[in-house]
Amino acid sequence: MQTGKIVKLSALTALVVALVMFGYLVDKSKALSYLSTDPKACINCHVMHTQYATWQHSSHAQRATCVDCHLPQNSLIDKYTAKTRDGWNHAFAFTANTFAQNIAISDNAASRVQKNCIGCHATLTATLINNQDRYHDFTNTPQTERKCWDCHRDVPHGKVRSLSSTPYNLGVREIY
Repeated sequence: MQTGKIVKLSALTALVVALVMFGYLVDKSKALSYLSTDPKACINCHVMHTQYATWQHSSHAQRATCVDCHLPQNSLIDKYTAKTRDGWNHAFAFTANTFAQNIAISDNAASRVQKNCIGCHATLTATLINNQDRYHDFTNTPQTERKCWDCHRDVPHGKVRSLSSTPYNLGVREIY
């Protein structure tokens, strides 16, 4: 056999093997599920089961999915940019095991959630802003710097804040 044919055959074989391995990786990691709005995509990583389980029992479960609260709603580009950034950060943290027992929201994600809270509850927040001088805020924190969850701590994930909070939540159970 000629050397050129061997090189071509080897290159083709390597390409086919790489494509098969890539397909297997995409399938096993459920990568395509991240393009959806299904909340179950967020629990592909086992560390998010607590957040999913507590969301299922929240007032938001019937009206809002994870992406409704955690991703920008103004444009598809902003949504997928944030989804890509968060996905990379989550994948790295979960793979490298660098996440804390108490998973905390980043500043960027917190500002997105705050914006979405205000957007969904626009009528209520307009009333609050109009009446902010009547609130008893003894912390001297400017009202504009406060987050919705400063007062509404239990929405939408309940009081649960750590991976060990729901020790018997070993899998996803549909409650709908």
